[in-house]
Amino acid sequence: MPIINRIADFHDDVTGWRRDIHAHPELQFEVHRTAALVAEKLKEFGVDEIVTGIGRTGVVGVIKGRKSHSGRTIGLRADMDALPIQEVIERPYRSKTAGVMHACGHDGHTAMLLGAARYLAETRNFDGTAVVIFQPAEEGGGGGREMVKEGMMERFAIDEVYGMHNAPGIPFGQFSIRPGPMMAAADMFIIDIEGKGGHAARPQRVIDTTLVGAHIMTALQSVVSRNVDPVEAAVISVTTFKAGDAFNVIPQTARLTGTARTLSSEVQDILEIRMREVIEHTAAAFGAKATLDYQRHYPVLSNNAEKTEFAGKVARLVSDKVDMNTPQVMGGEDFSFMLDARPGAFIYIGQGDTQYLHHPEYDFNDEIIPIGASYWAKLVETALPAN
Repeated sequence: MPIINRIADFHDDVTGWRRDIHAHPELQFEVHRTAALVAEKLKEFGVDEIVTGIGRTGVVGVIKGRKSHSGRTIGLRADMDALPIQEVIERPYRSKTAGVMHACGHDGHTAMLLGAARYLAETRNFDGTAVVIFQPAEEGGGGGREMVKEGMMERFAIDEVYGMHNAPGIPFGQFSIRPGPMMAAADMFIIDIEGKGGHAARPQRVIDTTLVGAHIMTALQSVVSRNVDPVEAAVISVTTFKAGDAFNVIPQTARLTGTARTLSSEVQDILEIRMREVIEHTAAAFGAKATLDYQRHYPVLSNNAEKTEFAGKVARLVSDKVDMNTPQVMGGEDFSFMLDARPGAFIYIGQGDTQYLHHPEYDFNDEIIPIGASYWAKLVETALPAN
């Protein structure tokens, strides 16, 4: 693969940074050590400006090219946070924090972007400005939303923005992307049920919230199968059901929580409306009351068509394996907030047949580091040619 030789030269350095981050994982916005390491490295590289504390704990580095005639600025984003999962595989760099690990490869994303930043700061072979964005709280915290809300795009005059994620199951070194919706809107919901508690031996005197909850859970499955166009994609998953704490008491209240996933705002609206109707009416049929708190969390991640084509062109400079029609997935990604603010594209980099994401045995494949870092660097050099 035609990776950049200089990046290949310091592959071991980047691997060391990645493994250090892996050994010291941090959750959501509490990425203080990781952010400090990133800021320290950017200072070592000689980037022109380093700003910390954006989106609470985000870090932004500004690298100016040899020329500035274009007046354009390209943003590159990596995420820094880990997951509340216990790592189960013994490794020299295994997580030192109980119950927390980098099970999604954000350690690798951060390291690859640091590698690209080092190269870009050394060479500056571009006309314009590269902005490297290190984001906290991708895993449910909405760190991308917070950075955008704080005016990051305007403050650094970012014209377009790009993201990348490692992908187990995609062949090693292959890039995969598609225009338009690529990842789903990730919404959360809370269903609260109130009935009439009492002795479990006298069910005729109560309104059983566990029975109501079970019927609601079953009825919700009809929303996707009978209200959403079969050619559209949608998911409703109830993931928790909490009621009572005694074997002989029918509880007064129950709570169900879960997630809803869609690939369009129209289907998102349908789900919220129909879920509310199903929940309220099912509960009423049993004499209970139920409320729905539907929270629109991450929007659909939708790639700009022109920038997707450009990202694919750059990927071909690094790899001979580029898929321009990768399947849509129902997972969410808060880079969607940045793509809503500026045109850009999100791409997958395959790391081969490894354990999948969010698994206690997962590990980032360090062999893709020079490939991913070369993609970042060539994206800037291609978008902002110095000649």
